[in-house]
Amino acid sequence: MDENYNGKRSKELAIVWAGIGRVYVKCDAVKNVATFSCHGQSAFGFSSESIMTDGSGGLDQFCNSSFWDYELSWNTSSPDLTICFERTVLVWVPCGFLWLFLLLEISYLHRSLDRLIPWSWINVSKMITSLLLLILECVNFFYTVQQDSSGEPVPDVNYLTPCIIFFTILVQLVLVMLEKKRGMQSSPILFFFWFLLMVCGIAEFQTLLRQDSEQRSDYENVLFITYMIYFPLVVIMFFLNCFGDATPKYINHPRGERPNPEVSSSFLSLLTFAWLDQLVWQGYRKPLTQDTMWNLSHDNCANTIVSIWDKHWQRSFNKKGRRQPRSPSPTAHANYSNNVVHVQPHDTPTAPIKPISVLPTMIKTFGWQFLFGASLKLVHDIVQFVSPLLLSRLIEFTESIDTDVVEPVWRGYFYALLMFLAAQFQSFILAQYFKRMYVIGLHMRTGVISAVYRKALLISNAARKDSTVGEIVNLMSVDAQRFMDLMAYFNMLWSAPLQIIIALYLLYDKLGASVASGVVVMVVLIPINGFIASRTKTLQISQMKSKDQRVKLMNEILNGIKVLKLYAWEPSFEEQVLGVRSKEIKVLKKAAYLNAGTSFIWSCTPFLVVFASLSTYVIANPEVVLTAEKIFVSIALLNILRMPLGLTPIIVAYTVQVVFASLATFVLVNPGAVLTAEKMFVSITLLNILSMPLGLTPIILAYTVQASVSLKRLNKFLNADELDPTSVSHDASEEHPVVVEKGTFAWGYGEGEEGRPILENINLKVKPGALVAVVGTVGAGKSSLCSAILGEMEKLEGKVNVKGSIAYVAQQAWIQNATLENNILFGHAKENDRYNSCIRSCALASDLEMLPGGDQTEIGEKGINLSGGQKQRVSLARAVYSDADIYLLDDPLSAVDAHVGKHIFQQVIGPQGILKNKSRVLVTHGITYLPRVDYILVLKNGKVSESGTYAELVEKKGEFQEFLLQYLSEKEEDDSVEELEDIKHQLESKIGREALQRQISRKRQESESESMDGEKTGSLKRVKRISESEKDSLKQPKRISESEKGQDGIILPAGGKEPKVGQKLVEAEKAETGKVSFQVYGYYLRAVGVLASVMTIIFYVLAQGCSVGSNLWLSKWSESYGPNGTMPDEDRNMYLGVYASFGVGQAGFILGGAFCLSFGALDAAEGLHRHILRQVLRFPMAFFDTNPLGRIINRFGKDIDTMDNVLPWSIRSWLVCFVTVLATFIVIMAATIEFTAVMVPAMVIYYFVQTLYVATSRQLKRIESVSRSPIYSHFGETIQGAPTIRAYDRQHQFIHESETKVDNNLISSHPSIMANRWLAVRLEFIGNIMTFSAAMFAVAYRGNISGGIVGLSVSYALSVTQTLNWLVRMTSDVETNIVAVERIKEYTETPQEAAWEVPNKKPPKEWPEKGVVKFDKYSTRYRTGLDLVVKDITCNIDMGEKVGIVGRTGAGKSSLTLGLFRIIEPAGGQISIDSVNIAEIGLHDLRSRLTIIPQDPVLFSGTLRMNLDPFNMYSDEKVWQALEQSHLKEFVASLTTRLQFEVAEGGDNLSVGQRQLVCLARALLRKTRVLILDEATAAVDLETDDLIQDTIRQEFADCTVITIAHRLNTIMDSNRVLVLSRGEVKEFDSPVALLKNKSSIFYGMAKDAGLV
Repeated sequence: MDENYNGKRSKELAIVWAGIGRVYVKCDAVKNVATFSCHGQSAFGFSSESIMTDGSGGLDQFCNSSFWDYELSWNTSSPDLTICFERTVLVWVPCGFLWLFLLLEISYLHRSLDRLIPWSWINVSKMITSLLLLILECVNFFYTVQQDSSGEPVPDVNYLTPCIIFFTILVQLVLVMLEKKRGMQSSPILFFFWFLLMVCGIAEFQTLLRQDSEQRSDYENVLFITYMIYFPLVVIMFFLNCFGDATPKYINHPRGERPNPEVSSSFLSLLTFAWLDQLVWQGYRKPLTQDTMWNLSHDNCANTIVSIWDKHWQRSFNKKGRRQPRSPSPTAHANYSNNVVHVQPHDTPTAPIKPISVLPTMIKTFGWQFLFGASLKLVHDIVQFVSPLLLSRLIEFTESIDTDVVEPVWRGYFYALLMFLAAQFQSFILAQYFKRMYVIGLHMRTGVISAVYRKALLISNAARKDSTVGEIVNLMSVDAQRFMDLMAYFNMLWSAPLQIIIALYLLYDKLGASVASGVVVMVVLIPINGFIASRTKTLQISQMKSKDQRVKLMNEILNGIKVLKLYAWEPSFEEQVLGVRSKEIKVLKKAAYLNAGTSFIWSCTPFLVVFASLSTYVIANPEVVLTAEKIFVSIALLNILRMPLGLTPIIVAYTVQVVFASLATFVLVNPGAVLTAEKMFVSITLLNILSMPLGLTPIILAYTVQASVSLKRLNKFLNADELDPTSVSHDASEEHPVVVEKGTFAWGYGEGEEGRPILENINLKVKPGALVAVVGTVGAGKSSLCSAILGEMEKLEGKVNVKGSIAYVAQQAWIQNATLENNILFGHAKENDRYNSCIRSCALASDLEMLPGGDQTEIGEKGINLSGGQKQRVSLARAVYSDADIYLLDDPLSAVDAHVGKHIFQQVIGPQGILKNKSRVLVTHGITYLPRVDYILVLKNGKVSESGTYAELVEKKGEFQEFLLQYLSEKEEDDSVEELEDIKHQLESKIGREALQRQISRKRQESESESMDGEKTGSLKRVKRISESEKDSLKQPKRISESEKGQDGIILPAGGKEPKVGQKLVEAEKAETGKVSFQVYGYYLRAVGVLASVMTIIFYVLAQGCSVGSNLWLSKWSESYGPNGTMPDEDRNMYLGVYASFGVGQAGFILGGAFCLSFGALDAAEGLHRHILRQVLRFPMAFFDTNPLGRIINRFGKDIDTMDNVLPWSIRSWLVCFVTVLATFIVIMAATIEFTAVMVPAMVIYYFVQTLYVATSRQLKRIESVSRSPIYSHFGETIQGAPTIRAYDRQHQFIHESETKVDNNLISSHPSIMANRWLAVRLEFIGNIMTFSAAMFAVAYRGNISGGIVGLSVSYALSVTQTLNWLVRMTSDVETNIVAVERIKEYTETPQEAAWEVPNKKPPKEWPEKGVVKFDKYSTRYRTGLDLVVKDITCNIDMGEKVGIVGRTGAGKSSLTLGLFRIIEPAGGQISIDSVNIAEIGLHDLRSRLTIIPQDPVLFSGTLRMNLDPFNMYSDEKVWQALEQSHLKEFVASLTTRLQFEVAEGGDNLSVGQRQLVCLARALLRKTRVLILDEATAAVDLETDDLIQDTIRQEFADCTVITIAHRLNTIMDSNRVLVLSRGEVKEFDSPVALLKNKSSIFYGMAKDAGLV
């Protein structure tokens, strides 16, 4: 409708020009009144005085019309904007935006690396439309010039505006062309430009459409037509900018087969996360898999992030001036402390070099991205206050119907629309903020993982000793994750104070000084909250220690599971784990009390605040009325900062407390004050805004403290001492490939044990093509010499020079979890001839035939499906294939049979082998090879005692001769050996036959004491320091699988060979698909307890009821004032009392719910842990062979932790969110029943979106979990093989592999984060629509609904946006975290081995009394579906008989032993011991009555006594007796703590020989009638072998002894020998009888071994 406007030019024509289209409206002047048909809307209620300019000048003169009219735009029932405003401000703003950000757009173009987007409908349409717009602006400009020249009055704005638009669109066109050329598919700046131009153009477009067409002149009609064309073209341009352009022809970084659509998406798609729609729909239709995921974009690839990280890290490294070369001079000494080496002169103070912090690197790498995210957070924090203030205006609008000044209806709709737009803008900003921060967190995690990985390849052995593999892996997993978690909330440190300041300002505006009392209480609560947080942190640290101890113990148990089963020790270790778990649960229960107490404190304390605040307000301000507007705006503000995830119980309670405090103060202090709805709910909202930052600050600080702890741990590791690259020089001018001159080496620096020299004054020169042997007793330093040449030791003095590439074969072979072929190639390209030659030379051809997949067979973790000999041959083949210049061979022949060793020496190592032209250093115990080497180095106690050729050393009659005599003394009782005859003859020629015999006899008598001396010197003092790979390998017991011992059980099916395809022994961990079964929820609820579950639900429902009741009561209170705004004191007190009751009830119910849920969940966690532990210890060995330890440990680590800490909070948060949403809908529908019409479709859409999201998110998190494990597995593998990796110089290859595995993880974790934001944007849009609807209904029903009810419904609607969002997220979180229960349930349902005890079949107490073992047609296989590995064996072993079991590789020797212990069950026939069928009795009854000395000496961390007698069954006297018999008594007696000596993880602080003797002591302590030796001396030196054999002969003389033979000489004195071939008995007779038969298999084996 038209409005009268009092113009200042009464008798002139008032000409108003349209700002964009150059259309003017001519209005008739009638005296002092001009009539306009101009309509518009004012965005904000600005005062006319502040904007209007004088009509005689300024913009009014520029436009020849008024620039702003408050009466036209605000105080009217049909608002409009002036034409001058539309043609100036609304044109200049979008054009100014483009010019302002032009340089930024140019920088985007400059940084774009892709080139040449092909012509497409998008860029062609953009060009055509832009040209049309340019033409239109030209028409407008020149037509205006023509009109002006013809005498028509033309305002200046009509010249300027077309020019501005023309040049702006021209610049835009140039940018479009540049984008096409530079390969930029979408521009955010151009998107915003067209969006602003379109939005600003709407005002003029609607103004022109509402004009009377009959009053327009010809000139006006032309301009009208041009604008009618112009505006649709602007809309078209905006539409075109909503899409991304085609893919560039030339892409700098290939996007892969499945390119990530994020890279090519338009800005609108990025803003709304629409680019994820395809993935979400795909995940909804069928479960996602790793193969269906998109490729990573270049910016998110590990290589991209790491290259930037490394650049900044290197700068920090260089800036600090890192350590000098660390070889101390004679006038200096090295001091080792805090993981940093300091070199200083004598008598000068220590000047430690300041360690480098990784923090500056993080800041430089991610700082600018973080600042951009922080700016988004700033915008969000300011915008969040808009909605409550608009709610205040909406309540005032509703209540204006009862006042003299009734606001126009359009204002109500305007407020509702602004609330919607403000909320939607807030949603977009928040989504982009979280996206940025989470991506920064992901990138930071990637950088930390890379830094830790690279450091692990450089760290020195001494520094490496300070941390276990698990602790270093924790840096990658736990600490890196902490940085990621902190990123999203770190901005709260500055955001919280900002929100507090704004909220306090607004609160002061509402309540005045009364707000101080509420704030004081909140401030007082901060230290209380801080104390609780501190106490909680202490408990967390305590719990983490227990958890670490428990997981470490589980790791050892699983590593040594075979030994535990063989000894029947599972119950003892089960009790140890449960004991640690019990301590952990106690701490968790204390934390649960604390958490419940926190909820109660936060719920109750505020009532004091409430009375204080409201009484202050009422007394101090008698005239103030507490209106509905104030109440409900406060409620809206309260909900702004609500973070339901984990904090909901605290926040809800805290909200009640503070609100009540402030309102009570206001009422009591101001008796005349009226508590109106407006005052009440605005105050509540603002107080809640205050409470959240104050409440969150200690929590954020706690997160920050945790991150700072992680930072310190990370800094400590990254500053740890590294291997000195200068310790080994590479001077190509040296004559010899390997030179060591006067070398003194230690494992570390300083005065301590690590700094003590291991090798002293070493001199060695290896000539080109020479074979140098290094010999010596145990602990002499042979392996250490190899480490010194590799640069693995710290060089204290001397010189080491290596010329050429190195290949290294470690004493304990390091095998990767990869195919056998990849283990040999080790990153080199495959050359078939060279490869096949390696296979033949290393005697692997027959093994490849037997392996199910040939060389494509996957080798399990640490080579579990290869025998020790096979692992060593693979390691040797790797070295041979590398075609290096220098070969360091650390006793590679010890783990293979004699005939295989002979073959390898001849074909590979010896003078005629394929390495004959290479320089070789061979550490060996086999003296039979020594005559054929070029040079021999004899080590004793870390020094070179002799060196020279074989002939020279025999002549010297020194240490080398003693070494030979020692060897001959051990072999004296064996049949003559061809290789030894030459040695004997040479010695006889030097010292005479009789002298030789006397010395051999003497040596045999002294061997025991000498060996003990050797063992002592090789003990804790670390004379013998095995390499890192050896140490870690020794921690792992050797497992028997279907392919153990050269695949005992793998027999190819008859009928020829099948094609070789890779067979995966270790199956990839499967990610579950689809929804989590309801059975899992039922399983967990039963574990929690039905009563606890029901009571929890009831308590939280009642708490929410109290919350709703308190708000309804506030609404009623605000409407209960009398006509003059008064209320009797008794009524006021009654309202306060009821409100307090609601608050106390809510606090009490929250306390009850917290207790029920916390303790129920802890009981469940304790019970399920006990259950899974019991089940895992009862799994058959086959399960452990086919499942990596990391996968099992994950159940006891991450999954149990999830049940302990994460799942209860997720369930609590979900429950609170659910009842809150339910209560919200009930309240809104109670206020306006029509809201149901909006709610029902909204809920349908909401449910659909949730279903889409949960299906996709659940699968993404499952994939992410599965893809995370290989990162840590590969890292652990790398640490163990670091010396080998460094020796071959393959660090870059392994770093690349690590980054690839991180990328595989990012492929799923990045979309998982994006899906979270995808959900947030959509759910918040639904919530915003519901808020908009509630506000619209409130406007429509004005007059029929009170301000209090409007405030209540709209404030609840404002809260529903976040609550709905969190409900879906919590639903997803609960389902994600319940997967931990699903995984545990899976293990509790896995088949177990047979019962440990069978009550009605228990054998006699003294069984077995005789030790008679009978095999009756016994057959067995490793697993169902596999071929038999032992077939129809029938034989009897008499009481006290000594039987050796021999056979070629794969004969079934070990399988027979495993069958005896029922590690594998019979497939036919039976085994009986003393006439008792072992298959009928319990496993523990069987295993505890047998004794075994296994091949690998497995020890557990704990006391030495526990390792000998875990059940405390024997007295100390018997333990000492066993130690004496096993030649360990002297060593143990010399220890300070004696039997309580703490054995390190894996027995790391004992030498290999000592560990084997501990295993012998175990056997002596048990001393049952049947003893099994499973190649017990295969991996030890000859001296230890001799000790063990002598002790067994003496102490087990009357026992039945079954020996799996590795060295045939160890069973030559057996009563009988059982010869197996392919699982069948071929021969069974005495050794003498078998050797007489030259056609026997045994004779052939003895001949191969050189025994005949």
